[in-house]
Amino acid sequence: MISMITVMKVIGIVLVVVVVLTVTAVCVFWHKNIHWYDPYKKALDKAGAIERQATLPFGNVIHYGEVPNDKPALLLIHGQMGSWKDYALVMPALSRHWHIYAVDVYGHGRSTHDENLYYIDTNGDDLIWFIDHVIGAATVVSGHSNGALTAAYIAAHGGDHISGVLLEDPPVFSTQGEGWEESFAYLDTYKPLHDYVQSDRSECWEAYYLRHCYWGQLFMKRAMDPIADYAERYHKAHPGEAVKIGFLPSSIWSVFEYAKDYDPAYGEHFYDLSWNHGIAHEKILSDISVPCVYIHARETLHDSGTLLCAASREQAERAVSYIGSNCRLIETPTSDHMIHTVHRQLYIETVNSLL
Repeated sequence: MISMITVMKVIGIVLVVVVVLTVTAVCVFWHKNIHWYDPYKKALDKAGAIERQATLPFGNVIHYGEVPNDKPALLLIHGQMGSWKDYALVMPALSRHWHIYAVDVYGHGRSTHDENLYYIDTNGDDLIWFIDHVIGAATVVSGHSNGALTAAYIAAHGGDHISGVLLEDPPVFSTQGEGWEESFAYLDTYKPLHDYVQSDRSECWEAYYLRHCYWGQLFMKRAMDPIADYAERYHKAHPGEAVKIGFLPSSIWSVFEYAKDYDPAYGEHFYDLSWNHGIAHEKILSDISVPCVYIHARETLHDSGTLLCAASREQAERAVSYIGSNCRLIETPTSDHMIHTVHRQLYIETVNSLL
């Protein structure tokens, strides 16, 4: 018979192995999250992206990344709290067919921070100037989220230099007031951001956001205050750096990488719906005559009734109907808003379809 001592030894060995494997898994998970941005840096190096700046006649500065070659021009416009570097993971593949220009929109990154510029037509007109005077050739424009609305404006008003447009999950109609205060974007981003701007700012934005974000209240309410406290401690221990939270998937907090170079006044223009500058989305969409593709992240509805996506299927179909027969609608299998990151191959293939 096997002695009790032998059994205890086996159990002890098993427990040690389990502990070692668990600790290893946690360490790997933590390291991967903390270093989530490393693949972006490698992709930018692989693509050969170069940072540049263009100064407009009135002194406004557009900061951008360029992957120079002799291919057709592609202009990439990021979304809220993003950066031109947000497109890094798709740049190596896209650069096989495109001369890439990826911009920081006003209020983001190293482009001009001036709240008088935070309007769809103001930024859109300056990007049309950028196309005419910096690119100087036929250009396909691809924008993400509110950057997709800017891309739509450019497609409608950019003239002969615009050869096609890709709209990546734009928040159509909601960001001009349709169900705005019930939308996920309002509840999760713009309302907390507005409240933070109005507060005494006794803690960093990242901590305040985690404490008040809508998704946190929906899915892990009890955990959010301790997580926010951790973010505040990290911010104080690493001044000037982006907040990193190794015990959470980086997809949750990766936006903090760009928050340090973001002007909250930009978000205020969405909170009060002034970013549209009185221009109706219906009008912008109706004026697009170039080939267009709208990629829509699948509609998802929470039990609370909140739409957990940028636009409903009905809103996406309505947007396409305004554009007309020159636009086709593609829907992703998930509701992930960052389509060019989560569904990279689909995004690349769709962009290339506009060659």
